[in-house]
Amino acid sequence: MARARSRYVCQECGSIHLQWAGRCDACGGWNSLIEEATPEGPPKSLSGSGAKGRKIEFVGLQGQSEPAPRRLTGIAEFDRVCGGGLVPGSALLVGGDPGIGKSTLLLQVVAALASGRGGAKLKCAYISGEEAIDQVRLRAARLDVAAAPVELAAATISATSPPRSKPSAARIWWSSIRSRPCIWTRSTPRPAR
Repeated sequence: MARARSRYVCQECGSIHLQWAGRCDACGGWNSLIEEATPEGPPKSLSGSGAKGRKIEFVGLQGQSEPAPRRLTGIAEFDRVCGGGLVPGSALLVGGDPGIGKSTLLLQVVAALASGRGGAKLKCAYISGEEAIDQVRLRAARLDVAAAPVELAAATISATSPPRSKPSAARIWWSSIRSRPCIWTRSTPRPAR
């Protein structure tokens, strides 16, 4: 096993030194070098050291392959936009301007899947990242999908609040996710001038 190596990084300019010195050669800062462990490099088979690895086989764009299985939702236009239905194990990002109907559409889709509108019934959960449970319930009643067997929750994700329980649903739909500033960054991006 290789011995762990360390390096010294200047906290003022970011330059890297192989040994500690009282003064950074790059910026002239005094006592600014801090020891860090050297990050591990790629495996030897990827580093060009001559070690043999599995060869990559290239093929042309034309050829025969099995089409991915699709799960129909029973909402014709949604299924069409998704290329003929949802692919199991995939993630789908629905974007658009505020108020355009993303949450409404996803609530209709999850209710259709849970009710078996496009085939067999699926156990589904709908988690709202922005709206209260009562708001989602009001929307479900307005859309006449409130009787669908959907698990419902309202939550936000952050580094300080990990999920406490796992829904028993096989399909999870998370609606209305907003970007949040990372609490671990030292500074925020400055606007362009």
